[in-house]
Amino acid sequence: MQAPELPLRDIHLPPAISWWPPAIGWWILAVLIPLCLYLGYRWYKYITRKTALKSAKKHLIALRKNEQLPKREKLVALSSLMRRAAVSLYPRTDVASLTGEDWLNFLDESIPNRGFNSDTGWLLTDALYSQNIDTQYLAPLINLCENWLNAQKEPKT
Repeated sequence: MQAPELPLRDIHLPPAISWWPPAIGWWILAVLIPLCLYLGYRWYKYITRKTALKSAKKHLIALRKNEQLPKREKLVALSSLMRRAAVSLYPRTDVASLTGEDWLNFLDESIPNRGFNSDTGWLLTDALYSQNIDTQYLAPLINLCENWLNAQKEPKT
């Protein structure tokens, strides 16, 4: 047979590639990107929480060792330290507005051995505004605050 006599058909182009369903690489990216964002967020929260806890523990040790600081200033610094640590470790809406007995109850509920709702714990709230500070409770209060900081392990957010 001669070339003009062969039953050949004209060249057909394949159909255009549709956008759906996407290739496997796009599916992998669709899963990996949100997963990486979520894990990065969790890692950031873990690192910053751990940093806040470490920093609070270091400040407490420095506060305990500082003998030149007057008792009143030491008490104010201790109260401020506990506030900052609690706001860093727990949701701000749960902690920031607590005062007085509610604040001490919150601190008591955060640890197994309660002691903030006693004469020792009341130094954190009442003694800041009084003229006479009973300093016999200051060392136990620092120990109680240290126990509270050591008891904080799991993220609360």
